[in-house]
Amino acid sequence: MNWLGLALPLGLAIAAFGSALGLGRAVSAAMEAIGRQPEAAGKIQVAMVIGAAFIEALTIYALVTVFVLMGKLH
Repeated sequence: MNWLGLALPLGLAIAAFGSALGLGRAVSAAMEAIGRQPEAAGKIQVAMVIGAAFIEALTIYALVTVFVLMGKLH
């Protein structure tokens, strides 16, 4: 039995779930900050988008790793 076939999708699912939780927290905190200080909405939004991009990058790295390791299943 090849455990890599089970571990790859499971690892990707864990990475996607963690990324979703991180994105939810980041966007929630940014929306609260914008609600408290509407005059700083532009700066907060830029920081939120950069943070969201870094969070999404981690998920993309996990996806690329899964694709690379899928070649080792055979």
